[in-house]
Amino acid sequence: MTIRRSAAMLAAALAAALALALVSSPLEAQDWRRAPAFGAVTLYSGFTPDPYYRDLTAGGTLDASRAIGGNCYGSIANAPDFRMNYSAGSYALTIYVESYRDTTLVVNTPDGRWHCNDDWDQLNPGMTFPAPQSGQYDIWVGSYEFGRGIPARLFVTELY
Repeated sequence: MTIRRSAAMLAAALAAALALALVSSPLEAQDWRRAPAFGAVTLYSGFTPDPYYRDLTAGGTLDASRAIGGNCYGSIANAPDFRMNYSAGSYALTIYVESYRDTTLVVNTPDGRWHCNDDWDQLNPGMTFPAPQSGQYDIWVGSYEFGRGIPARLFVTELY
């Protein structure tokens, strides 16, 4: 066997292996278009009871820092955990999480921007939108325990 033929066979084998790897391992990405795992709600400014809350399971198999970047941390699911359709008024909007474990928060706002937080109140994440937009808020609650579901409670309030 000649060196040229060996090199050609090696190059073909590497190309085939690379193609197989790309096909067999999907790219990491969260998808705000998917149905939320823990439901949805429509809230209008001045909603009651305030705060609104939803119990859910935090975490997932996607690394938020790789999927979104910036200051996003923890492991999140592909689909949103929760979706809120919000009709804004004159109040600030606060979204936060309480859990007995360290959780993170990722929110995709109606303008398509990503907002992330960790340790807003000790180990619990949260964020306040002083002049919130009306529209769809897709929410992920992450965990530092990759792939493991952590019980958590998501809160939405205008009173904070």
